[in-house]
Amino acid sequence: MVNIRDLDPSASPLDYYGAELRRLREAARLKQGQLGDKVFCTASLIGQIETARKVPTREFSERLDASLGTDGLFSRLVGLVLRSQLPAWFQEYAEMEAKAAYICTYQAQLVYGLLQTEAYARAVLATGLPDNLDELVAARMERHRILRRESPPMIWVVLDEAALYRPIGGQQVMRNQLTHLLSLRESRWLQVQVLPFSAGEHASLIGSFNTLRFDDDPDLVYTEDLISGHMTASPDTVKEAALRYAHLQAAALSVEDSAALIARVMEERYGHHPGPYERAVA
Repeated sequence: MVNIRDLDPSASPLDYYGAELRRLREAARLKQGQLGDKVFCTASLIGQIETARKVPTREFSERLDASLGTDGLFSRLVGLVLRSQLPAWFQEYAEMEAKAAYICTYQAQLVYGLLQTEAYARAVLATGLPDNLDELVAARMERHRILRRESPPMIWVVLDEAALYRPIGGQQVMRNQLTHLLSLRESRWLQVQVLPFSAGEHASLIGSFNTLRFDDDPDLVYTEDLISGHMTASPDTVKEAALRYAHLQAAALSVEDSAALIARVMEERYGHHPGPYERAVA
C-alpha cells in the first residue's frame, strides 16, 4: 500500500491534488470519514485520492471546495488532473484546443470528440482496450467545458454521413448522440454540416483533420494515425488544409439540410420517434 507520507506532490497533477487534499483536510481537523460524510463518499475513496490511487471527478472537486472553503482550488486542479489522464501524445493538442478561438474539423468516421455524448465516447474509447477507461471518458467530457465558456470558440464541423450510420454503442446510444447533435443547432457558435455519400470522391479521402485558429498565434493543423497525433504550424500545410476544408464545406449539405438528414437517419435507422427538433424539418 502507498505510504501517503512518501507522496511526491511534484510527481504529477494527480499527486499534487492528493497532497493538497490531505494537507487541507488535516488543517480542517477532519478525519477521512468525516470529510467523506460532507462530500457524500466513503473514507476509502478519500484515502485513495489522497494517495493518488484514484482520479477525482469534477463533481467531487466542487463538493470539496464547498466543504473545505477552498475558493475553487480543487475545481481548478481537477482540470489539470483529468487532462493528465489523456494519452501523452494528445495532451499538447488538448491544451491548444482549449486556447483556440476557432476550430474547424472534418470527421470521416466518428462524431467529433467535443460533440460526443458520454455513452458514445465510452464506446469509442473502449475499442482501445484501455485500463483506465473511466478516467479517459472523464477527460474527454472535461474537454467539453470549452463549449460552456462565456466566450466559447467558434466551431465548424463537417461530418461524413458514414458517422451517422455506424452504430457506435448500439441503437440507444446512437439515438441519444444524434439527438444531441440536433440540440446543438441552438448554439450560434457551433455549426454542423454533413458530407453526404452522394458527394462521391472529395477533398479529404485521406482522412480526418482539425484546424485550430488563435487570436495571436499561428494556425495549427492536427491529424492522427494509428498510434499518435501530429500537430503542425507549417504555412504550407495550413494553407493546404484550408483549401481542402473549403472544398469539403462546398460539397457538404447546408446546415439546415444536414439537420434534416440527421433527423431522418435517427428515425429510420435507430427507431426514433420525431421530437421537437425533427418535426420542423421532417
